[in-house]
Amino acid sequence: MRKPDLAAAIAAKAELSKDKANDVLNAVLDEITGAVAKGDSVSLIGFGTFSVRERSARMGKNPQTGEPMEIPASKTVGFKVGKKLKDAVDN
Repeated sequence: MRKPDLAAAIAAKAELSKDKANDVLNAVLDEITGAVAKGDSVSLIGFGTFSVRERSARMGKNPQTGEPMEIPASKTVGFKVGKKLKDAVDN
């Protein structure tokens, strides 16, 4: 499912126009993005939690030459699945 498909599904379930559902979806995604960018975690009970994860510096290999190289420390976004979503996927 892509973003337009999700917006259309939201429009159908919430009895909104597709444009209004798309605006709502964009607002939700913008708020999640903003909160995680500030370092906050976003918990959607039953769905999951988005959070910032720290990756430490480590040694790796250049895939073209095979030479060892240092990969610097970085931040990434992690997602921990909630129980309701996990159960829905398991069934």
